[in-house]
Amino acid sequence: MRNLIPSYVRVPVIFFTIFGLIEYFVDSGDKPAFLEHPIIMLFLILVLFILIAIEGIVGSIENILFQSLDQTAKDKYLASKAKTPQFKALSNIYEKLKGKQKPIEEEHEIILDHNYDGIKELDNNLPPWWLWSFYISIVFAAIYLVRFHVIGTADLAAEELEKEYAQAKIEIEEYKKTAKNLVDVNTVTLLTDAADLKAGQTIFNANCIACHMADGGGGIGPNLTDKHWILGGGIKNVFHTISEGGRSGKGMISWKNDLKPIEMAQVASYVLSLQGTTPANPKEAEGDLWQPVGTEDQNSNDTKTENETIEVENTVTVID
Repeated sequence: MRNLIPSYVRVPVIFFTIFGLIEYFVDSGDKPAFLEHPIIMLFLILVLFILIAIEGIVGSIENILFQSLDQTAKDKYLASKAKTPQFKALSNIYEKLKGKQKPIEEEHEIILDHNYDGIKELDNNLPPWWLWSFYISIVFAAIYLVRFHVIGTADLAAEELEKEYAQAKIEIEEYKKTAKNLVDVNTVTLLTDAADLKAGQTIFNANCIACHMADGGGGIGPNLTDKHWILGGGIKNVFHTISEGGRSGKGMISWKNDLKPIEMAQVASYVLSLQGTTPANPKEAEGDLWQPVGTEDQNSNDTKTENETIEVENTVTVID
């Protein structure tokens, strides 16, 4: 077998096989193992050197032994190397799969009387591999028909795909709950953990105090400690303002290219934690008074009730 595969094929095949096994079994994250762990690169270089050395040593030994032979033995050795190997087991399997076929010189014995514009038909036997494949396909089709269309114990491909999609959506949502960095304006929630607020404060001090002051009292930018907001309050609006930027031409820049989503969520949560604090030199309130949606709905309902009462009283007065 060694004579069939030259050394310039053997060495790369063995080397890359070892390389692939290392990449498969060594956990290196997104990077290749030989980059994450430099010792592996040294090991692979050593392996390559050893493989080349083995080929050289074996070749030298063969050459020395060949030179020690007499002429008859040399001729016999060269003849054995030039001899084509006979794979008898594979040949027997091939003959069985091929079946009994008429050789070309005897095909005139199995020509049928059909003639289609000079094209004639041979009555040859189908090879066993083709027949068995055909029989297996019949059995498979019968089982498939009964299982999927008669009994209905298994889902069809379209139904299975829909279930997999539904399960994938569930898994994605579960993953998003633990993968904070996938948060966006639709899924962001107010962070109250001390570590998140501390991280938000660090980001705020590094990027925001030039316009909003360290205590959030406002300077070039608005006061962040009152309940008035130019572009809306609440975690979603503040996150959106940080991500996309403020008003065109006079608002703050977009930070989505500089901060990760989780960092924007942290700084937005920290900004909201400043509400109700007392800055040293607070800037006058800007924008509209912001109230949570639930409070707004309640106020609307109360107002509506008061208006209805006034209308009823006016109606009674007219009747009187």
